Amino acid sequence: MKVKVITLGEVMMRLSTPGHERFLQSDQFNIVYGGAEANVSVSLAQWGIDTQHVTVFPPHDLGKAATQYLRQMGVGIDHVYTAPGRLGLYFLENGSMQRSSKIIYDRFDSAFANFDARQVDWDLIFDGASWFHWTGITPALSQYAADMTLAALQAASSKGLMISGDINYRRNLWQYGKGPLDIMPELIKYTQVIVAGLADFENCMEINSSSYEEACVAAKKAFPQIKYITSTERDAVSASENGLHALLWNGEKLLKSKTYQMTHIIDRVGGGDAYMAGLIYGLLHHKDQEALEFAVAASVLKHSIPGDANLVSLEEVQALVRGEHVGKLLR
Repeated sequence: MKVKVITLGEVMMRLSTPGHERFLQSDQFNIVYGGAEANVSVSLAQWGIDTQHVTVFPPHDLGKAATQYLRQMGVGIDHVYTAPGRLGLYFLENGSMQRSSKIIYDRFDSAFANFDARQVDWDLIFDGASWFHWTGITPALSQYAADMTLAALQAASSKGLMISGDINYRRNLWQYGKGPLDIMPELIKYTQVIVAGLADFENCMEINSSSYEEACVAAKKAFPQIKYITSTERDAVSASENGLHALLWNGEKLLKSKTYQMTHIIDRVGGGDAYMAGLIYGLLHHKDQEALEFAVAASVLKHSIPGDANLVSLEEVQALVRGEHVGKLLR
């Protein structure tokens, strides 16, 4: 079966200090491009999935460089738009041992946030597509971005696509006069696969519970179209060592993955996006428990790779799921 996945979201320039240098001491930055939804498309493209990312860049050389990045990663750029404005930025200081990593965002008033998407032909974008993925980051940026997300969801739903949404509540982003409870419930009602932790349930669905499974049951009651709810759970021993496992509620029971102990983390940014890409691939090709294990293994491998994108092969993820070749020198 031919699968085509569409993602929607802002792509930013990421500027990170070399190695583990602090902002205060570094005199240079390493540059890559990334964004939660685009990271999902990049992962899926590495595994042979046809992907198209919908985004907006300014019409100058930085926008062209970001577009070229998507192309190099194998992501389709047929629906990359240009508009006046700036490219969003974020700065990363990678922590180590007991010192936490730090991110500073500089994305206000970007070309993406100010884009009026009434010119977008969603029927064309979703033609032949199987899956649409969005996150709660996009509608938090501006009313324009929230309207664009809703229009995309309505079009994807009308065409019968499977829709996944990483709720990804970020308090500091909601600065345009609307709160998540004003926007998110309407978006969630189109979505079958939800990524949400307990804080996301509370802030975006007004569901308060100390039990993850009970929260899932309440969400299903409020949004009957939901088929799966999932979340990763992280035990942060230090910035360099985390334990990681995940939960997947399939409407009948709560599944739990194996736990990985990651002792020498290189870069944890994008780990959740790698998990989401792994879950999409897994649900398309495997049964629920196998899909969950594939997703967690994909996320674990991302923690070994600098940058936003999870540049691992399908075979590497499958080998980790089986416990093969772990840490070995492959010749």
